Amino acid sequence: MQVGDYKLDEKQEEIIRSENDYILVTAGAGSGKTLTILGKIKYLIEEKNIDPEEILCISFTNAATKSLAEKIKKDIGKEIKTYTFHKLSLEIIKSKRKNFSICDDSLLEMVTTEFFTQDVWKNIVIKQKLENFFHKTCDKIPKEGLNQLEKLCITFIKLMKSNNYALENFIDFHKEIRKIKNIKHYNKERFILILILNIYRKYEQYLLENNELDFDDLITYATKIIQNKKRVKKIKYIIIDEYQDTSFIRFNLIKELINKTKAKLFVVGDDFQSIYKFSGCDVSLFLNFKDFFPNAQIMKLCRTYRNSQELIKIAGKFVMKNKKQIKKNLTSEKHLKYPVKIITYYNLKETFLNLIATLPNSYKILVLGRNNKDINMILNDKVKVKENKIKIENDNREIEYMTIHKSKGLESDIVIIINLENSITSLPSQITEERLTRLVMKNKEKYPFAEERRLFYVALTRTKNEVYLLVPKKNPSIFIEELKYLLN
Repeated sequence: MQVGDYKLDEKQEEIIRSENDYILVTAGAGSGKTLTILGKIKYLIEEKNIDPEEILCISFTNAATKSLAEKIKKDIGKEIKTYTFHKLSLEIIKSKRKNFSICDDSLLEMVTTEFFTQDVWKNIVIKQKLENFFHKTCDKIPKEGLNQLEKLCITFIKLMKSNNYALENFIDFHKEIRKIKNIKHYNKERFILILILNIYRKYEQYLLENNELDFDDLITYATKIIQNKKRVKKIKYIIIDEYQDTSFIRFNLIKELINKTKAKLFVVGDDFQSIYKFSGCDVSLFLNFKDFFPNAQIMKLCRTYRNSQELIKIAGKFVMKNKKQIKKNLTSEKHLKYPVKIITYYNLKETFLNLIATLPNSYKILVLGRNNKDINMILNDKVKVKENKIKIENDNREIEYMTIHKSKGLESDIVIIINLENSITSLPSQITEERLTRLVMKNKEKYPFAEERRLFYVALTRTKNEVYLLVPKKNPSIFIEELKYLLN
């Protein structure tokens, strides 16, 4: 089948023609998953005579849904509505509830900050407990410690809502922490849980009084509407891109739509690229697809059109050290003898400049770091930055910098990765996950640095040619030590 300027390969053809009710397509990096989705839609419309109005397409960002809609129109000549989960939920809710608004995306952060800067000091009991928590007098509570506590409270509430927990579940949370035998640990967790409860109630009260819903509320409220509806708009196929980023409440919404409409489900994603656990995404929904849909068919796109065979072999071995990941034998017709280049340094800024000088001007270069601030590691008098564009003195090139998280789905001729030392905020990040979040996570990964491993895989596979790893001679990342072994 031809889709636009591209012809589907044999595996893509097999996938789009499968008639199974539930299909999970595991797609390797650069393996043409968007082309496969377009092929499936074309097949359904042109060969199965499915009305475009009966196909529901979902992706995870506004940019992705807009891009998919444009490609459907350009390559297939049809207009199909594409949704984010929030846009779909909004459409469902508007049929039932007219007067509401969506809260500011930063509302939870604002409420949490207000609680710690104002409310705490009005409550003598909590104020004293907070002082004891940090073993300090109230005017010397460490700012960094307080920031970490704020972040924990925010993360807990976000995970709580994305996993469909509510106020009544705090009783269960407390029952769980009562199992802790160490009285010091118990008191610490109990106190933090009390803080979270107060922030959560304040946050929910604000939403109620202002007739607002947050993004998680949109999805849970839409799910309840579908549950209670006798008739739902006819849908024959639900197609979801980036399925590895599904959260529990998103999954519940899709399950309810399938229950009501008997729609078939076609999902595409890559468990190797599941990197958003902090926002409630649950890779187990992808890995355990057959547990939720027992008669499901698992199909694999294993030919990459971006990376060389040599690079994908190294990156694949690295990420599949975690045996929970779905095994894939990715292949490529592209070959490069040494696609992964480790460059050690004493002076990163000098080494970065020297490397750039050796790379062809015609190449698009992407610099990746673990954190936004990592860009500062390479800036000096000769290397400036403006709006994440790196400018080098006496060089007309613009080099883009971004975090690895933001780079997912993108590609570049050459990729340079920085911040590869063995430290808390490097790659892998060694910031210990607060034990308390176990209460609001449906599934906890046991493999060390499981998500950080996938994050490094994403970084390695953004390149169409070589990837350069800038590594300090002293104290390199533990991932680099592993990679050296795979390169030998």
